[in-house]
Amino acid sequence: MLAEHGMDFPEAQFYALAGMPTVAIIRQLAAEQGVMLGDDQPAEMSHRKESLYVSMIDDVQAVPEVYAIAKRYRDELPMAVASGGDSWVVKRTLQAIGVLDWMQAVVGAEDTERHKPEPDVFLEAARRLGVDAPACAVFEDSDLGLLAARRAGMESVDIRPWRKVR
Repeated sequence: MLAEHGMDFPEAQFYALAGMPTVAIIRQLAAEQGVMLGDDQPAEMSHRKESLYVSMIDDVQAVPEVYAIAKRYRDELPMAVASGGDSWVVKRTLQAIGVLDWMQAVVGAEDTERHKPEPDVFLEAARRLGVDAPACAVFEDSDLGLLAARRAGMESVDIRPWRKVR
């Protein structure tokens, strides 16, 4: 989708920016690469990216170790997903892997003003669960997310060693 607009997104930068909302990533890439975008273009591009992703949602697989932990505690602990993605896409993803009904809250990019590495998305998830931040554990797959969890005063688990990349 970015190539259609003359932009590149190197893999290393993809992982470095993981956790940021797509619109923010598009704006940053455009600025870095000297690509002029109209005011509404980043949001339109983000929607197109999310639509392309959702069209392939059946290929999404849960990280087995995280799935097993969530399954073990789903009836014992309140759970939420706090993401830099749009909540409608996050919900579709959770539904695709069969865990949406395990979550008492889904917090997306549109639910907070500030985004990872700021702690706001995690703090909002804790608020919606009615749980104090220090009592929360975050399972995270990005450096920005791990930093946000620390800033929120939450325990965190880096799941990247478990993630299988094809």
